[in-house]
Order: sequence, then C-alpha cells, then structure tokens
Amino acid sequence: MSFAELPCYTIINVPSDFETPNEMQLKMDLEKGDVKVKTEALKKIIYMILNGEKIQGLLMNIIRFVLPSQDHMIKKMLLIFWEIVPKTYPDGKLMQEMILVCDAYRKDLQHPNEFIRGSTLRFLCKLKEPELLEPLMPTIRSCLEHRHSYVRRNAVMAIFTIYKNFDFLIPDAPELIANFLDGEQDMSCKRNAFMMLIHADQERALSFLSTCMDQVQNFGDILQLVIVELIYRVCHQNPSERSKFIRCIYNLLNSNSASVRYEAAGTLVTLSSAPTAVKAAVSAYIDLIVKESDNNVKLIVLDRLIAMKEVPSHEKVLQESVMDILRVLASPDLEVRRKTLNIAMELVTSRNIEEMVLILKKEISKTQGVVEQEDTGKYRQLLVRTLHSTCIRFPDVSSSVIPLLMEFLSDTNELAAMDVLIFVREAMTRFDHLRPIIVEKLLESFSMIRSVKIHRATLWILGEYCESTEDLQTLMSEIRQSLGEIPIVEDERRKAAGEEELEDESVAAAAGGSVQKLVTADGTYATQSAFSSSTEKASKNVERPPLRKYLMEGDFFIGAALGGTLSKMALRYCNLVAEEKKQNRFTAECMLVITSIMHLGVSGLPEKKITKDDLDRLNLCLKVLSDRNPMLVQVFTMDCRDALGQMLEAMAQVKMSGGKNEKKSVSVQPDTPINFLQLSKFDSLVGAGDMLDLSLSAALGTERANKMDFSSTKLSKVTQLTGFSDPVYAEAYVNVNQYDIVLDVLIVNQTRDTLQNCTLELATLGDLKLVEKPQPIVLAPNDFANIKANVKVASTENGIIFGNIVYDVKGATSDRNVVVLNDIHIDIMDYIVPASCTETEFRSMWAEFEWENKVSVNTTLNNLADYLASLLKNTNMKCLTPDKALSGECGFMAANLYAKSIFGEDALANVSLEKNMAKPDSPVTGHIRIRAKSQGMALSLGDKINQSQKSRHKKPTIAQG
Repeated sequence: MSFAELPCYTIINVPSDFETPNEMQLKMDLEKGDVKVKTEALKKIIYMILNGEKIQGLLMNIIRFVLPSQDHMIKKMLLIFWEIVPKTYPDGKLMQEMILVCDAYRKDLQHPNEFIRGSTLRFLCKLKEPELLEPLMPTIRSCLEHRHSYVRRNAVMAIFTIYKNFDFLIPDAPELIANFLDGEQDMSCKRNAFMMLIHADQERALSFLSTCMDQVQNFGDILQLVIVELIYRVCHQNPSERSKFIRCIYNLLNSNSASVRYEAAGTLVTLSSAPTAVKAAVSAYIDLIVKESDNNVKLIVLDRLIAMKEVPSHEKVLQESVMDILRVLASPDLEVRRKTLNIAMELVTSRNIEEMVLILKKEISKTQGVVEQEDTGKYRQLLVRTLHSTCIRFPDVSSSVIPLLMEFLSDTNELAAMDVLIFVREAMTRFDHLRPIIVEKLLESFSMIRSVKIHRATLWILGEYCESTEDLQTLMSEIRQSLGEIPIVEDERRKAAGEEELEDESVAAAAGGSVQKLVTADGTYATQSAFSSSTEKASKNVERPPLRKYLMEGDFFIGAALGGTLSKMALRYCNLVAEEKKQNRFTAECMLVITSIMHLGVSGLPEKKITKDDLDRLNLCLKVLSDRNPMLVQVFTMDCRDALGQMLEAMAQVKMSGGKNEKKSVSVQPDTPINFLQLSKFDSLVGAGDMLDLSLSAALGTERANKMDFSSTKLSKVTQLTGFSDPVYAEAYVNVNQYDIVLDVLIVNQTRDTLQNCTLELATLGDLKLVEKPQPIVLAPNDFANIKANVKVASTENGIIFGNIVYDVKGATSDRNVVVLNDIHIDIMDYIVPASCTETEFRSMWAEFEWENKVSVNTTLNNLADYLASLLKNTNMKCLTPDKALSGECGFMAANLYAKSIFGEDALANVSLEKNMAKPDSPVTGHIRIRAKSQGMALSLGDKINQSQKSRHKKPTIAQG
C-alpha cells in the first residue's frame, strides 16, 4: 500500500517562507536549549521531514535530549515526529535506535497521567512496524483496566488496529474485547469495543446485541449509530435475519439524536419495502428536515427522499405524504424550497391537489406582506411556476388559482409577473371556459401594471382573446387612459410650454432666455432656447400615464405591439358589429392611436427616436386596417393564435422528451445472470453491494469502474510521462473525482542498479494545488512501484501538471540523476456537465456575463447539423434551441448552448453557422461566441473548441502505390 492510500490523521501546514535550518544549530538547540527552544527545533525538524530532507544525524540527539522530557507540548511534537520519520534502513530492516524509542513509549503507557497514556495509545494505531509493537502488547492489554475511560477507549482502538493489521500479535483480541464489553459502563468505550467486534467477530457482536435489544433506546447516540451499522451489515450478508432486527430499528427512529434517526430511517428502507416501514422512514426524514436548522442537512435528507421516489413501491407511500413534505417550505433557504416544490409537484395526485393548492396560495400570500428581498421575489416566482404546472396537470383547480395569480401582474418583481403571464397565455389556449374570467381580470389589472414587458405581453394576450364587443370597447378605453390625450405630440408640447406658449424665438429672447444656434445632421440650423430646454428637463419629472411614459422614454417596441393589438381589435370588431358607421368609428380610433405613436416617434420629443423596424410594423398595421386584405386579415385574426398553439405544443414535447422518459430506464440486460443469493433487483440497495463500503469508496474516489467501459475510460486516461529508453519509465493514470485529481503513477526501474530515494517531484500551473509531496521510495533492479499524488482543483480552467523523477544510484559519486516528465494536461471537460435553463434566464446571464471569447469555425464538415452535433459532443454542452427550430436546410443555423461546471459556474455559447448552398461540398463557416463569468472558463472552452477542430483536420493519409 502506497503512502497516499494511508489514512491521514494530522494536517500540518508548512509555511511558504520556511528555510531549511543549519543542522549544527539544531543539534545545539536540542542538546542545550530550554523547553521552548527544543519545541521550536522539533517543529523545524518535522517541516524538514515533510519537505523530504534527511535527518539521520539528528535522530540520536532527539532520543538522548528530547525523548526523556516530561513536557506535554514536547510529547505531542514527538508523537508527530515518530509518526513521519523513516524507521527502517533503505534495505527495509528496522533501525536499532527504534529499540530505545520503543522502551520510552512502554514507559509512557505506564505513565500516571491519563492524557499521556491515551495519546500514546492513539499514536500506536498509526504504527505499521510489528517489531515495534510486539514488546508493547502486555502494556497495551493492561490499559484496558485503567480507571479513566479516555485510556480504556484508546486501548480498545489500539487493539482493534493492531489486530486488523497484525493479528498474530494478539490472536485472542475478539474474546478479550467481548469480555471487556460485558463489564464496561462508559458509553464511548462500549462504542469502540462494539465497533471492533462488528469488524472482527460479528457473532460476538450479535450475541451482545441480543442480550440488550430492549435497552438500545437508552444507549448513547455513538453506540446507537454503531448498532445501526451492525444491523445493516448483518442483514445485507444474510437477508433471512431481517425480521429479528426490524423492531430494534423502529425503536431507534425515536432516538434523541438526529444522526441516529437519519441512519435508522435509511437502514429501515433497505431492510423492508412494507408500506408501514417506508411511511415510518419518510416521517422520520421529514421531521429531520423541519427540525434541523442546518441547510446542508435539509438538502441531504431531501436528496434521500428524491432517491426513494425513484423506487415504484416507495413512490406510492410518498404520494400520501405530500402534505407533510410541504411543511419544509417553512425553511427560509431558497434551494431547500425549490427542491421541496419539485418533489411535491412530482408526487401530487388528484386526491391531494386541492390541499396542496391551498398551501401554495397561503405561501404566496405570505410573500406579499414582507419586506421585498431578492430571495422573496425568487420564491414568489417559484410558487407561481409551481401553480402554473399544477393547473396544466390538473385543470380543475385553474378556476381558483387564476384570480389569485392575476394580483401579481402589478407586482414590482417583474420575473413573477412575467411567469403569471406565461401561465395565463397557456391557460387561454388550453381552457376555453376560463377565457372570460381571465380577460375580465386582465382588464381590471391593466391600469395597475408598472412594467413595460408585462404591459407588452398583456396587450398581446388581450388583443388575441378579447372576442366580445364589450371587452373590445373596455380594452380601447383602458388603452386611451394609459396613453393620455391624443394626439400625443400636441398634448406634450402644450404641457411643455405650460401657460405661456413661446412660439417665436424673438419672444423667447425678450423673456430673458439665451438662444443657442445648433447645426443638425443635414447641415441646416436649428434654434434652442434655454427656456425650452429647461422645460424639457422639467417635463421628464412629470407624472405620465404608463403607456405614454414608456413611449416618451424611447421604448417604441411596445408601440409596435400596441399597433398589432389595435389592428386585431379593429378587425374583430368589424366581424362582430354589422353597422358600418360603428365599424368605421372604431377603426378610425385605432388608426388615430397608431398614427399618433408614429408622429411621436419622429417628433424628437422622446429620449430615443423610433426604430425603422417599429415604424415599418406600425405602417403595416395602418395598411391592414385601410385595405383589409383577406390574406393579412387571416394572418392577424387566425394564424397568430395557431402559431401560439404550435409553440406551446412543441415546448410540451421538449419537456416530455427531456424529463420523465429518462426517469426509469432498465439497466439490467435480459441475459444478465440472476443473483440467486438475494433474488433481488440489481438496482435495489441490497443487491447493489454494501451501501457503507460503496459510499466510502465513492468518497475516496476508489470505486470500481464499469467493466464494460474499462477500455474506453481508464486506459484512455493513461498518460506516458517518459520514453521507453529512459532509465526510469513512468506513466500516469489521471482519475478526476470532482474537486480532486488522483495521479496514479507507475514507475519502472529499467536499469540493473538499485535506485535509492527515487522521488516524484511535481508542480502545477493554473488553479491546481498539490496536496502532499510523494514520499521517496527504493527501487530494486527491474522493479516497479506505484506512487499516488493528490491535486486539488479550485475552478474550471485548463491546468498543467509537470515535474521530474530524481534518484540516487548506490555507489555512484555523481550528483542526483533527473528524468524530466512530459506535461499532464488536465481536461476542462472533466468538470463540465450539460445543463438546461429557460430562454429568459439565458438572456439575462448573457447580458450579465462580462467575459466573451469569439471562436471562428474552421472545419472540413459540410453539414450544419453534423457540425453542431460534433460541437456538443466535444464541449459537453446542451443545445437549448429545439430540434424543430434547427431542422430544414436554408444555409443558416443559429443555436444557444448551455453547460454548468461542478463548481457552479455557468457557460453560455451562441453558435452562428453558414453554408453556401450553391456549392454542396463547401465547408461550414461562421463563429461561436462563448460567455462566462470567469475569464478562465471562457478561454478554456474556446481552446477546447479550437483543439477539437484541429484534431478533426488530421485525417489518416493513404499510401499511394
């Protein structure tokens, strides 16, 4: 076993400015210094050992002058020193000096101070040399009878570790500990002893548990946790034993300790699929979430509920507990609330939907009365989206939900109001019977809306779905009120002039205002007086109706939307009313509003001039109303609504394809051998392996890879570090485990010499940090060894690990030999996973992110869809643009891509591709714009795209002959 695989007990930070001290000075400090000087010298020596320095000359000085000291700080330092100092000669034999050390620790194990005894016993757990431990065994045994529990519990752990590593030193350890357990009263000692029996002799552990099954509830939480572990392990190995322990697990669900209740609930679910057991476990989980204040605990337990939901038999029980799960909404954390709402939405049924809607309504009303904060607005948006999904799944509750949601159209939080309108738009399409109520509520709320986006969307919906003359006339009066007096330009000029209309510049000059001549864009002169400019500035502060306010601020997009709405209204009114005089009056009023907006746009009064697109749109609306071309009337009155229906249908299909279909896939092949021992599914926790061992191996990054994809995963990540002709051959397997990178380096001695102090020296570039320096090893002729090194990753960037191997040759007089290693490039793709977001979220992030990297397309591919597919494969990004929008051949393609890193960083990309349709074999051209919050993310993704394009260019050449 290599040093990197050993458990780490102590982490020591070596200062970056540490300088190696003089050996003679250290000897003087150890020999003649006082306690403080000796302690500092010992610290320096520990730093030196960690940096790979040899201190053989200091060993006897420490044994002679420091080891006999009774100072507690020095004794602590010595325990660390003896843990890390090399205890053997290069040939593997134990150093003779260690006999003196062994004798000193035998005396410490008999010391009257319980702290010194206990800490020495803890130190013995870390020793891996049986020759050092053997003389100490009688003394360790005697510590089991010490009066203090600190000594006894550490003695148990020392015996456990020694028995696990070198059972020949204490073959009767299980019997010894079982006898100790029977007479012990201290809970921590009992816990350690019981844990040892679980791993060393389960039969004895079970016999002890059977004698005290009824008293388990009164034990301390540390002992209860170990009992839960024993029950799980026993039932996993022998499922027929389950019935004996179910009652004990039920009792532990009522423990005072939250951790015991959590573990007991998890074990109960694995032992029994009975509805009562699942319900008890779910109740315990929900109780934990509600009562625990730590958000991390809440999220972990919610993940357990999500995992349970995936099992069909558990899902039925969870559906009955939806109302209990909604109690978690009392938590103030947004992420906890989001997960809770997602679980509840997936579990809710027609039986409890009414109750769930009542709770959601109550939560929404709570968000209205509080002081507006960022999380409050986002929570309200979450609730609106949940109610939206609820109404689509269960249309019966829509009539009670819609009036409540309409109140949020005037909300200051634009996101929540926009979500309400998205819901209203879909409800209008799906639920014909609710249209009159929704239209009525929208008309009531119209004057209270304060956001331009909400007004624009409301105008579109009302223009599309106002189908009675009363509604159309009400909407027209609402629009006229929101615009103010028509024509707008004349009204604004009257207000700007106030009571005194100064039309002549000479009058303005006489009134004391200075006149300034300005040159316009076409070269003509214009005159501006100080009076008129001051009144314009003052007019900005005038309170205006909402729609006019938007237009005066230069937002003429809403003017174009209003033009479309008025056109639809006029055309519908003409179909509903037979009297030509009324038709003409209504149409003329609509045309007056449209022309007034156009006049305002070119008048120079607003802050920004109207754009040509908006002007063209308004001109088209006027033309439709004046000509009434049947084709255009069809587009305005019918086709718009059909397009909306098709879009909603496409969105529903995208949700269906990306969601539930992937939920329950069969992972067991028809010809897979049946596991007759358990006769259970492989996806159940019992059949999948020991949950405790699996979770430990996952945490350490040592879980077994799937045998089917071994060649495509593990072997593809092996990097050759040196050449085959080098004296030392090295290759590394790079295992990326989220925030850690484990380098498993194979080193082969290709010479006939013994290589001493063979050390792997590594350094990093980028946001990588080497956790520990690999220890030196000795390589025999033609021998090999594995060295592991851990690297921490801090952010999503391309990193480089470089270094060399240095070694000494026995008998050689030259300096140390060095073999330089190839660089190891850490691929950014190991941290990036595909993700999805809404179009609104994508746009807001695109506007917010400041780092952009533009990459030109350089490829031999001549198909737009093929290039996009290869780009998605190489970048691990997800295409947000639906397939229908990408289908067809027109020579152009635009798509939005999105991905997330494991560190929570977002990566956005916009792909713009073009192909010359006249030349079928011409390659795809265009560019990719990448945006991210950090510079490293944007640059690294761009480098990855360029690299993949270059590798695609390198085609194999065929020899001509």
